[in-house]
Amino acid sequence: MRPVLQPIRYTDLDTGEVREEAVYGGKWIKLLYGTWPGRMVSAAVALPPVSRVYGWLQDRPASSRKVAAFIEEFGIEMEDFLPEEGRTPESPYSTFNRFFTRRVAPGARPFAEPPHFPAPCDARYFAYDALDDAVSVPVKGSLFKASALLRSEQWESHFEDGPGFIARLCPVDYHRFHFPDDGRVLASWRISGALHSVNPWALAFRHDIFMVNEREVTILETEHFGKLAYIEVGATCVGKIQQTHTGETFARGDEKGMFLFGGSTVIVIGEKGRWSIDPRIVANTGEGIETYLKMGRALGRTRVGNL
Repeated sequence: MRPVLQPIRYTDLDTGEVREEAVYGGKWIKLLYGTWPGRMVSAAVALPPVSRVYGWLQDRPASSRKVAAFIEEFGIEMEDFLPEEGRTPESPYSTFNRFFTRRVAPGARPFAEPPHFPAPCDARYFAYDALDDAVSVPVKGSLFKASALLRSEQWESHFEDGPGFIARLCPVDYHRFHFPDDGRVLASWRISGALHSVNPWALAFRHDIFMVNEREVTILETEHFGKLAYIEVGATCVGKIQQTHTGETFARGDEKGMFLFGGSTVIVIGEKGRWSIDPRIVANTGEGIETYLKMGRALGRTRVGNL
């Protein structure tokens, strides 16, 4: 029996308000993953060249015409963001991708201080204190293990049964992602794959999306949270994952990179016992409800004795 596509609801951690997500391109996602004809062509749509071409179109000057209507339709708080460098407030972005990768204004996203673990991006979060076989939302535990995500025998053992979270960025969100703590880069690699949608409607029909989609993995050694596996997952219509940080070391709040146009996902997993998730987020996850956090907001903290 195929899943029934219900409205996507999430909870705002700060207000406790439950909201219904306005899904950009929702009718196409339903068509591709919720109908038999759509599923027949979804594999072709998920091929990287399709998304690369779509991303290229968002870099054309004509795409800037969509910006004002997009902001109005989704109620984006533009006072939190800066215009493109060299542009005026009257004409802030030269293309839709320039708007999509807009920079955050100073002070708009303060980062929680230690011992708190700050959210690395504006997103809707599923989070777990232990990524074991009991995990069932949004994917089965056997498909959401370090071994399946990392594909690295060298590193997967460091993250067995550790805490972790899935941060789903919608097209309406700020699409740059940041480091949650001071530290240094230990290793990084890219895993080629498809570019399926990461929307919950798509996940309802394809539980293996995080395992088959293109992704980039970085292993971090952090001051307060030990080793972290920081994974960016590509998705349908993502032009590309762009790493903007250079160098081996980084500071809490530094920009790590950005997604060009499309909904995307950041997954972070840690070492067992090093840090824990806010119980409210864990409880929401257990009920199948995502929790919305702005970047920098505390989503967890180091365990006693690890600070």
